[in-house]
Amino acid sequence: MLNPNLDSIELNKDEYERYARHIILPEVGLEGQKRLKAASVLCIGTGGLGSPLLLYLAASGIGRIGIVDFDVVDHSNLQRQVIHGTSWVGKPKIESAKNRILEINPTCQVDLYETRLSSENALKILEPYDVIIDGTDNFPTRYLTNDACVLLNKPNVYGSIFRFEGQATVFNYEGGPNYRDLYPEPPPPGMVPSCAEGGVLGVLCGIIGTIQATEAIKIILRVDPAKTLSGRLLLYDAMGMKFRELKLRPNPVRPVIEKLIDYEQFCGIPQAAAQASESEGALEEMTVTQLKELLDSDADDYVLIDVRNPNEYQIAKIPNATLIPLPDIEDGDGVAKVKELVGDKRLIAHCKLGGRSAKALNILKEAGIEGINVKGGIAAWSEEVDSSVPQY
Repeated sequence: MLNPNLDSIELNKDEYERYARHIILPEVGLEGQKRLKAASVLCIGTGGLGSPLLLYLAASGIGRIGIVDFDVVDHSNLQRQVIHGTSWVGKPKIESAKNRILEINPTCQVDLYETRLSSENALKILEPYDVIIDGTDNFPTRYLTNDACVLLNKPNVYGSIFRFEGQATVFNYEGGPNYRDLYPEPPPPGMVPSCAEGGVLGVLCGIIGTIQATEAIKIILRVDPAKTLSGRLLLYDAMGMKFRELKLRPNPVRPVIEKLIDYEQFCGIPQAAAQASESEGALEEMTVTQLKELLDSDADDYVLIDVRNPNEYQIAKIPNATLIPLPDIEDGDGVAKVKELVGDKRLIAHCKLGGRSAKALNILKEAGIEGINVKGGIAAWSEEVDSSVPQY
């Protein structure tokens, strides 16, 4: 509770010692540490952002922490999701996070919600907590989290990351703006690449995540709202080591949020999936096993192109594949290269998973070049044909 009865909150001897560096801060003091102990925070996601912020919230003395996640720890997470360790690979992230939180702060109450946040369960899950922290990486869940916070009148501490850039702010706090003031409409599906496609600098997660933790702590300590990020969008460029700030204001004519909706539909996910299915259905496909048989044959009537980015090509490659990145095909230069390369041969294209190569083939099809898509891409090649090819 943001306004607890502090007379009922006591610190024991161990807690006085543990939080001594907080307590001697005039801006925190004993009263502030009691507020932290009485507070409850819900973190949605235990990935790149959730990992560092959960560590610092636990260390700061937050009395109750809730975690929403349904994923398991993967080797590819360990480069940035510092709350998890190698021994937890293949196990639920929320269990890994709880184990680490209790190592840091054994007195913390940790609530686990091993589920996907949805319009059906969001209000019930969010309702008991004082502060909500959005550590998600997709637009439907961000809009869902925002709208649930508006309906419940909860502050929403927001952060996002991509490649070398991050941003953070506080939504729905003391009359401040909410997520729909920043993004009234979601971008078209596929317009913004995921971190799995575009990559992310691991330490960037720590910077944005700890900023989110800082803002949550300040809200709990009842710091002047003007000193929080409410109404300010903080932009961070890790490559240039620069911070910038943009003013955010509530939109006086924004639609009133009256209920939770179908956020997948709102963000165009089903429509995009249907279009992709229709598009892919129009493309001829081959499996990686069929590609392997073709490569092992003496056939020379085909051309295999790889439409991934050059840095991905350096990590792993399929034999005889020629690199022509999708961005080159999109801007037209690659189309001419493919046309020159193919001649009267069959065109086969692959990427990491099959999505980008399908997109490339559709562009080429409009230019009069038919092609075959490799189903599952180089990830399937690594799993089914050659396990020595690195997964990434």
